[in-house]
Amino acid sequence: MLDGMNTTNNSEAGFGNRKSTLRLNQTTLKNTIHCNGVGLHSGANITLTMKPAAANSGVTFIRTDVEEGKGEIKARYDLVSDTRLCTKITNEYDVSVGTVEHLMAAVAGCGLDNVDIELDGPEVPVMDGSSEPFVFLIECAGLLDQHAARQVVVVKKEVSVQNGDSVASLKPADDYTISLAIDFESKAIGKQEKYISVSAASFKNDISRARTFGSVQDVEMLRQMGLARGASLDNAVGLDGDRVMNEEGLRFDDEFVRHKILDCIGDLSLAGATLMGQFIGYKGGHALNNALLRELFADENNWELVNAAEFTPAPALLQAAD
Repeated sequence: MLDGMNTTNNSEAGFGNRKSTLRLNQTTLKNTIHCNGVGLHSGANITLTMKPAAANSGVTFIRTDVEEGKGEIKARYDLVSDTRLCTKITNEYDVSVGTVEHLMAAVAGCGLDNVDIELDGPEVPVMDGSSEPFVFLIECAGLLDQHAARQVVVVKKEVSVQNGDSVASLKPADDYTISLAIDFESKAIGKQEKYISVSAASFKNDISRARTFGSVQDVEMLRQMGLARGASLDNAVGLDGDRVMNEEGLRFDDEFVRHKILDCIGDLSLAGATLMGQFIGYKGGHALNNALLRELFADENNWELVNAAEFTPAPALLQAAD
C-alpha cells in the first residue's frame, strides 16, 4: 500500500490451535458480516459486506455501485491491473477494486476459501491500515467447512524475478514460509528482516496487526495527485524523516517488515489457492509479488494443483483437530 513508495535501495472451524492452515476441505463463512470505513486513496466512505459463497467459487469482489452484471471481479493474479501503492484488480468491463491486499491477507491467513465481498465503492476500506479488523470480522462470522476438497498450489521448480536490486523467488518446500528483508533510508525503519511459517496462528498473532506506513512528504505529494485522500495517522504509521509521528508508537519494533509480509501474503493469495513453497524476498513490493506469480504460472512445469488430502507434507504440518 503506501509503504511501497519509499523503498530505497473439518466441521465448523475457527482459528483454534492448529499447526498449519492446511485444511482438507474448503471453507466459507457461516454468516454474513458488514463493516464500514474510508478508502485510503479515494477518501470515500465505503461499506463492505462479506457473504458465504458456494464451494469452488473462490473469492469474488462485487461492486454494487456499478451497472448490474458488470461488477464481479475475481481475486486472481492475472486480473491485477495496477500495483502502484496498492494492488488493484480489474475485470473485462474495466471495473476495478483497489487496495485488496490487506483483506486478501486476512482471507488467506484465516483459511477462508470461498467468499463474496460486496463493495459500494472503488476500493476496500483501509480500516486501521492492517489486517486485524478483517480477521476480527471473519472470526465473528465464523468459518464453515464445505463438502469439497481444498486445493493447494505446490511449487515444483524455483522461479525468481528481479527489478534492480529488488528480488523475489519461490522455491519448492513442504510448507508455506516467507523470508523477507527490507532496507529504507529512514532510520525509523532501516534494515529489517523476518522469517515466518504461515499459519492461522502465526498470521493472527505476528502479522495481522502490522500497519501500512508512509512519509508525510510523500502523502502530501500524492494528495496533490488526487491520491491518499483518506490517509491519516488513524490508518497508517506516519514517518517524518527518521521520526514515527503516531503518538502510540509502533505495535512491534519491526512493524514495517511485518507489514511487508502481510502485503506479500495478500498479494500471493491471488494465486487462487494456498501456496506450498518457500518465498524469499528482498526490497520487494506489490509489483514484484505479482510478477512472481505470473512467472510461476507461465510454465506448467513450475507448479502443480493438488487436493490437500493428496499433499504429503512433513507430519508436523498436518492440521490438528480443533
